[in-house]
Amino acid sequence: MRPFLSAPICPSCLFIANNLRVSQSAYRPWVASQRFFSGRGRAGSRSSPSRMVLSDRVADHPRRDTEGRESRRPPNRSAGPFGGMNQTYARIPERTSGKTSRYAEARGGKDKRDDKNDVRRTKAMKMQSALATIPYGYRSRTKESVAELDSFDQFNLLPSIKEAMSNDVLKGMVDIKPTPIQRLAIPALLGQDTGRRSSRIRDNNSHGRQEFLLAAETGSGKTLAYLLPAIDALKRAEAADPAIAAYREYFNRQMAAMKEPGYTGPREFDPHPTSARPKVVVLVPTAELVDQVGRVAKSLSHIVKFRANLFSANISAKVINLNMYSPTGIDLVVATPHLLSSMADSDPNILSRVSHLIVDEADSLFDRSFSPVTTAILDRALPSMKQLILCSATIPKRLDSYLASEFPNMTRLTTPNLHAIPRRVQLGVIDVSKDPYRNNKDLACADAIWSIGKDAARHDSYEPGEVDVKRIMVFVNEREKTQEVANFLVSKGIDAVALHRDTSEQRQSEMLDTFTTTAPLKASLAASAIPAPGKGRRVLPNTKVIVATDLASRGIDTLAVRHVILYDVPHSTIDFIHRLGRAGRMGRRGRGVVLVGKDDRRDIVAEVRESMFMGQALI
Repeated sequence: MRPFLSAPICPSCLFIANNLRVSQSAYRPWVASQRFFSGRGRAGSRSSPSRMVLSDRVADHPRRDTEGRESRRPPNRSAGPFGGMNQTYARIPERTSGKTSRYAEARGGKDKRDDKNDVRRTKAMKMQSALATIPYGYRSRTKESVAELDSFDQFNLLPSIKEAMSNDVLKGMVDIKPTPIQRLAIPALLGQDTGRRSSRIRDNNSHGRQEFLLAAETGSGKTLAYLLPAIDALKRAEAADPAIAAYREYFNRQMAAMKEPGYTGPREFDPHPTSARPKVVVLVPTAELVDQVGRVAKSLSHIVKFRANLFSANISAKVINLNMYSPTGIDLVVATPHLLSSMADSDPNILSRVSHLIVDEADSLFDRSFSPVTTAILDRALPSMKQLILCSATIPKRLDSYLASEFPNMTRLTTPNLHAIPRRVQLGVIDVSKDPYRNNKDLACADAIWSIGKDAARHDSYEPGEVDVKRIMVFVNEREKTQEVANFLVSKGIDAVALHRDTSEQRQSEMLDTFTTTAPLKASLAASAIPAPGKGRRVLPNTKVIVATDLASRGIDTLAVRHVILYDVPHSTIDFIHRLGRAGRMGRRGRGVVLVGKDDRRDIVAEVRESMFMGQALI
């Protein structure tokens, strides 16, 4: 026992302390100067503080003691292995502007590593995290496989469906060929054996329900890709349903009895077995899409003979109730999720016989605002469901992760050009920070629209005294900005209206009617765009403009739109794809214009333009 250790110490602690001091002193000089004190203080001290009491100087700056004298401890050294305890001052080395690294000296005072960090911080749109990646090898193989199917006659569809396609849906069109997504999806959904892929799909869905994700670029015919197989399955199941066959016999017998003279029996029929029990349900996010998909379904129903109904805010509650509970039955429903969910809450049996559930615009319907009601409908329909079909123009990574966890056996059918903006759509850029705009985006937007209108007036005079009306869509990022921009355009003589979520759904449909129709709009040249002095303000009669947020960029079939103006630079590649996808649909040419201000991300626009020029996907 050493002389200064008069108080008893645990032998085990003393042994560990001595061994630690001896073993570390050989390569750490500061350890040799450490002392392990007992609870007794130095000679001459007034008291003997306990070892569990913290020093009064524990909160002081570590480099000075309480009397302001420099500490004997070197300022850049740590106080042993426990030196980081009981400290209130962080020893963070300060960066001095007078020092440069050897990398900076070689580059004239600028560190190359800082450039790399800046590039990493400003990587445009975080492309690697916005969309799911589709390998280019898969794209090439898919392109080769779809080339083998070039006619609707090669699909195992019912003859009545093929007749409805040629006589009603595609009437007046020449050289009718299925699009890539139709060549991929229709055989897979029908179970048609076109090779190894079809057998693999059947094997992976041995549980009795098939799950598909159809992903294709905007304007590629996804509606027909999922409607045709669903209606085919509906009609085949109807022919094999004994309840429907028995009802037909009852109906024919009752009709014959009612035609007999002196008939005094009931004049009404019993409800059809499918009354309030649809077999096919199509979910879409907006009332405009309900009307758009519903028109296609209605056009098929005339020859194929099935009952399709549309449920949205544009239809009164009385009409919806009569259609759902009609005695003649109901086969197919196109509805928005919130409306159908509220109906299912009041009558859960509405979804008890659904065999095909189609979720169109799945990237929106599985987003935060729609996900609760969409999943609620999905849960109710799962027991009777035979096919779940999700359809989208993009596969965001959040949707990709959700499907991987909830539907691991889902078959994904993606086109070769998924996530790529077609080359037929040109992208122009207007630098608003330069003259004559001087950071005035409103003025730049109005000038771009006037340029489009005046150019159309010079070239599109197919008939004497008339010009075609150009329909232009302007997209902004904030809802509040739509009305502000529309009012400015109106003040400059442009026919512009604002479309946002506060606009009633009936008014939205009225505004989009002229943008979704393929019929040409004409304007008279008598209303000159530049009147004589003193005759009034300048007006542009041959343009119609809608100022909207992303509400109008999802799924709306704007075939008549050739020009899209991006007032604000979109936040992500997903928004770029959907907004520019309003132009150049179904093989038509289109043009987009981006207004870039001083606070906008120019690198975002540069990367998108480069990807469009190279024909690459925006990932």
